[in-house]
Amino acid sequence: MNAQTPVEWRISQDLTAYPWAVAAMEERVAAISAGDAAEQVWLVEHPPLYTAGTSADEGDLLDAEKFPVYQAGRGGEFTYHGPGQRVGYVMMDLNNRNRDVRRFVRDLEEWMILTLAAFGVVGERRDGRVGIWVDRGNHGGVPGTEDKIAAIGVRLRRWVSFHGVSINIAPDLSHYDGIVPCGISQHGVTSLKELGVCASVADVDDALQSAFETVFERRTAILSGV
Repeated sequence: MNAQTPVEWRISQDLTAYPWAVAAMEERVAAISAGDAAEQVWLVEHPPLYTAGTSADEGDLLDAEKFPVYQAGRGGEFTYHGPGQRVGYVMMDLNNRNRDVRRFVRDLEEWMILTLAAFGVVGERRDGRVGIWVDRGNHGGVPGTEDKIAAIGVRLRRWVSFHGVSINIAPDLSHYDGIVPCGISQHGVTSLKELGVCASVADVDDALQSAFETVFERRTAILSGV
């Protein structure tokens, strides 16, 4: 597959088991690396679970009995996945995009920022903190109070990426109580719903695709509802 092949989008409507998703990603990454498959963005929702990245501190797992815990193999620390949160698994070949990991992560951040902007939410980067943050002062809250709304954690194999991003639409935020999200205890988490934005998963999917095309300047294939 060359650099002009459209990125394929795959959208799963039902809850996707995490171990199955990881196995499917592994298979797709191998095929991309071999030149047998196109790049892919796969949008899923998972049942409630926690994942531990390669930098996870066991002390940040506050309640190991609350939900299943999986070793993710991605960068980062503990995070939560569950209904009401859209996860975007990003399988892209950086051999065709310059082998610049920092630029790639920054592009993923910009993708999340533009997606949130479609709903009037100001998402921001913070030095020393991975992910996208919201200053509640921009949304009727106390200025300087910051919550995380989107997470980023990727892995590369032969310069092909997998794992990816997540954005909180309307998850049960109490589910985060079993971990210290991303090892950061002094800030909280939020969602579009908590910020007063009424958006469906389909609305967010549309915004994700539009913002992706803006950031990565690539044609995308027709969405596949699977």
